[in-house]
Amino acid sequence: MESLFLTAVLFLGAAVLVVPVAMRLGLGSVLGYLAAGPAIAPLVALTGADTHDVQHYAEFGVVLMLFLIGLELEPRALWDMRGRLVGLGGLQVGLTAALVAAALWMLGLAPASAVSVGLILALSSTAIVLQTLSEKNLMRSAGGRSTFAVLLAQDIAVVPVLAALPLLAATLPAVPTAATHGVVNPGEADKAEPLSSLVQTLPGWAVTALTLAVVAGIMLAGHFLSRRAFRFVHAARLPEMSTFFSLAIVVGIALAMQAVGLSPALGSFLAGVVLANSEFRHQIEADIRPFKGLAMGIFFMTVGAGIDLSVLASAPGAVLGGTLALILGKALVLAGLGLGFGLRGRDLALFALGLAQGGEFGFLLAAFAAGQGLLTPGFAQGLVLAISLSMLLTPALFLLGDRLGRRLVRPGADPAPDVVDEKGRVLIAGIGRFGQVVNRLVRTSGLSTTVLDNNPATIELMRRFGVKGFFGDPARPDLLDAAGLAEATVLVVAVDDPAAALRIVRHARARRPDLHIVARARDRVHVYELYQAGASDIVRETFDSAVRAGRYVLENAGFTDYEAARMSQAFWRLDRAGLRELAALWVPDQPVHLNAAYVAQARELDADLETALIEELQDERAARSAAVG
Repeated sequence: MESLFLTAVLFLGAAVLVVPVAMRLGLGSVLGYLAAGPAIAPLVALTGADTHDVQHYAEFGVVLMLFLIGLELEPRALWDMRGRLVGLGGLQVGLTAALVAAALWMLGLAPASAVSVGLILALSSTAIVLQTLSEKNLMRSAGGRSTFAVLLAQDIAVVPVLAALPLLAATLPAVPTAATHGVVNPGEADKAEPLSSLVQTLPGWAVTALTLAVVAGIMLAGHFLSRRAFRFVHAARLPEMSTFFSLAIVVGIALAMQAVGLSPALGSFLAGVVLANSEFRHQIEADIRPFKGLAMGIFFMTVGAGIDLSVLASAPGAVLGGTLALILGKALVLAGLGLGFGLRGRDLALFALGLAQGGEFGFLLAAFAAGQGLLTPGFAQGLVLAISLSMLLTPALFLLGDRLGRRLVRPGADPAPDVVDEKGRVLIAGIGRFGQVVNRLVRTSGLSTTVLDNNPATIELMRRFGVKGFFGDPARPDLLDAAGLAEATVLVVAVDDPAAALRIVRHARARRPDLHIVARARDRVHVYELYQAGASDIVRETFDSAVRAGRYVLENAGFTDYEAARMSQAFWRLDRAGLRELAALWVPDQPVHLNAAYVAQARELDADLETALIEELQDERAARSAAVG
C-alpha cells in the first residue's frame, strides 16, 4: 500500500508540475504528460512499481474517451460517415501496411515478419490524437472528422490483425516462447485471463456466435434497458449512485468485448452511440469525464516513462531513423489519400501529420508478434521504442501541421466548412449579437438548436463557452441543407447581411413550404423584401429595443408605469399591423417616396396610430376612474 501511494504521488505530482507549464507555452496537455513520463521514470523504478502494469489500468482512459465520443454521435451520423470509415480507413491501413512491409522486405527482413511490422505500424494513437483534436476544437472540421474515421477503422482492424499474426507465424520457424517473455512487458504472457482462456477453448463457430451475441446484447441493452436502469438508480437520489452505474456500464462492456477478443474501446464506442439519444446522456457524460481525464493523463505519462533509453543508446541511428521513416512514410500515404478524398489546405495537413505516429495498440501487437516468433526480442524492443518516440513527437506534428496548413491556404480563401453531425429542431443561420440572444433563449427552454455561421472566430468563441456551433456560410444552399433544413421545425435567419438573409429565406421557402421562418430585418424596406420572399415572422433588429426606450421616456415624462406599458404595447401592435398593409403596396426597386399609394397609406396609418394611442390612454384612465369611484 505504501508503494502504491508513493507511485500515485509521483504521477499526480509530475502532472501538476509539468502540464500547466506546457499549456502556458502553447504545447498542449498531451506533450506535457508525455514529457513528465521520462522525468519520473527513475523515481518510479525506485518504488518497485512497474510502469507497464500502471499503463494497463490507464489504458481504460482510451475506453472512456471513445465512450464519450460515441455519446456525441447519433447512429445516423455514424452511418453518414460509412464511406470514410470503410474507404478512407481501410485504404490507410492496407496501403501503409503494404508500404512498410515492402520497405522492410527490401532491407532483408523475412516476408512474414515484414508484413507483421507493417500491420503494427499502420495503426495510430487513438488516445493522443483524439485528445489533441478535442483540445484544439478540431473534431468538427473536415480534417478532424476524416481523422476520427480512420482511427475508428484502425480500432476495428486490430481484431483481424490479431487473427492474422498466427497465420503469418506459420510460415516462419517459431522462436521459443520463453525467449520472448519480458521482451515488451515482463510477465505479461504468464498472466492468463480466465474469460479469454475459456473463449479460446471454444470451436470457431461458437466464438463467432458468442462475439455476435455480445455485440447484439450491448446494442439491445443500451436501447431497451438503459432508461429503466437509470430511472431505478436515480430514484435513490444519491449522486454517487449515478457515477457508479455509469462506470459499471463502461467497465462491463469493456470486459465483455475483451472476453471475446474484440477491442474494448470499440465496444464502448458502440455503446456510447446507442445511448446518444438517451435523456440521461448528459448525466452520463458528466459522471465519466473526470475519470477519463485522469486515466488519459496517467496513460500518457506511462508511455513516456516506458521509453527504454538503453535501447536508444545502443542503436540511436536505427531507432531514430526508423522513427522518422515511420512518420514520413505514413504522412505521405495519408496525404495521398486525403487528396483523393477531397481534403485540402489545413484539413489535409491536419489529416496527414496528425495520424503519422504509431499507436498504443502497437505495444500489444508487438508483444503478441514476438510471442508468435515473428520478431526477435531485440527487434521487438526497438519497434516499441520507435512507436513510443513517434507518439512523443505527435504534439509537435500537430504544431507543424497547423503552420503548414496556414501556408497551404491561399490569401483570401475561405476555410472549409465544418461537417454538421448534430441537428436540432431549430436551425439558426447567423450567431452574431442578434442570433446569440435567440439561441440562448431557445436552448435554455429545452429545445435543441443547430447554429451555422460564416465567422470562424465567433464559432471558436462559442465553443470555448461550451456552445456548439458549425462554421459555414448559411447563404450557401448546400450547407443550409446539410445543416438540417429538411428536418428543422423553425428556421431563424439572423445574419447581418440583408442580401444573404433574402437568399436564405427564398431557398428555405422553396425547399420547405411548411417551414416557419423567423427573419431578422435591418429596416422597413428589408421587411418588405423578406415578406415577399416568404418569411413567416419578421423582426426589425432595433424596433423592439426602440419601443422599450420609448416606454422609459413615457414613464419619466408624467405617465404612470402602467400607462406607458399599455401605450408601448398598443404602438407595437398597431405598427406591425400597418407594416403588413404597407408591404402589400411596396414595389421593388422603386423609392418609397415616389410611390403615391404607399405615401398616402403611410400618412393615414400615422394619423390612425396617433388617434388609437390617445383613445387607448383615455379608455385606460376612464376605466381606472370608474374603478376608484
